[in-house]
Amino acid sequence: MKTIDRFQKKMTAALSMLFGSAARDADHRRLARYIISLNQKESPEEIINELASCLKNILNYRLFGFAVKKDETTDAWIDPQMYKHSLEEVIRKDFHLENRFQINYLNHRLDPDESVGKKFSMENLTTYTLGSEDYQAKVYMLAADRAMDRHGDMVQMILQSTQAALSKQISIERLTDAAIIDPLTGCYNRRELENQLKKNMAHAARHNNDLSVFMFDLDHFKDINDRYGHPAGDRVLMEVASTVRANIRQGDILARYGGEEFIAILPETDRQKAKELAERLREKISRLEIQSGDRTISVTASFGVVRMRPDSTMDRLIADADIMLYKAKKNGRNTIMPGLIKVCPPKASGIKESSFV
Repeated sequence: MKTIDRFQKKMTAALSMLFGSAARDADHRRLARYIISLNQKESPEEIINELASCLKNILNYRLFGFAVKKDETTDAWIDPQMYKHSLEEVIRKDFHLENRFQINYLNHRLDPDESVGKKFSMENLTTYTLGSEDYQAKVYMLAADRAMDRHGDMVQMILQSTQAALSKQISIERLTDAAIIDPLTGCYNRRELENQLKKNMAHAARHNNDLSVFMFDLDHFKDINDRYGHPAGDRVLMEVASTVRANIRQGDILARYGGEEFIAILPETDRQKAKELAERLREKISRLEIQSGDRTISVTASFGVVRMRPDSTMDRLIADADIMLYKAKKNGRNTIMPGLIKVCPPKASGIKESSFV
């Protein structure tokens, strides 16, 4: 009996060594493939997607999160979505983000008011830091199982490769952005607006999808510059642009058309939805309190909303939005045109009245 027991122990040890070595070799082969793939990706989003797949498939993590801060923008990738609410609190704390700064979620197309799910415990969350002079980034993980000793080394190899790939792509993006991004507001410039509008109009026509556009500008903006100075006016433009970008969908496109005028392209959006969005944005802008030195500046905006028609051209669509914006200003400013129909409370007669706002 003792001989059999000793034999079983030897066999168990031998099998453990054999299969442990085989598992390591398999992991390293998969790891090599992922590292090669990481360096072939052509955008930070693709790199993060590949990193998520690598860490989950090789190391079996049940939560993966990634956040990267570039200039005034913070992007995040969270999988699965049910952890968004809890992990967002961690990301805001780690990157010192006030609640007014929106996090752009790369893998979830969430409307700003959409529910983000219940809270989960982050007690066993593991965090890794990446970055260079161009960006700051953090990786967040919760392990599904007990981590193997070799996992720490593998994670470091994966993250080093990710950092190199991410730094390269962010440098490329910065060169590209210099040609298409308005440096003051961080929105697309007018030239890129035209490129984006042509592309989105062609896609909408090809797939028979809705597409809407709104144009807005800031009411009495010249008075703000005259009263507070141009640096204060620039601050107002930056804050308004940031507010609008934070409250539109990821796929929506915002561009600075010129001066204090902006245009948003809303793919797969009918005119009613576009008007509702414009109204929400109008209200948010009107509630802003923008600090400039020891002064607080308030501002309002007027919106013109149009939907692409079968015969629309890019120039015609912009012109139509401009006409609606002009009507909004003639209608008293701080409003949208066409207006939303609201049902007024019934009067004593019991007859309901509708009015355009």
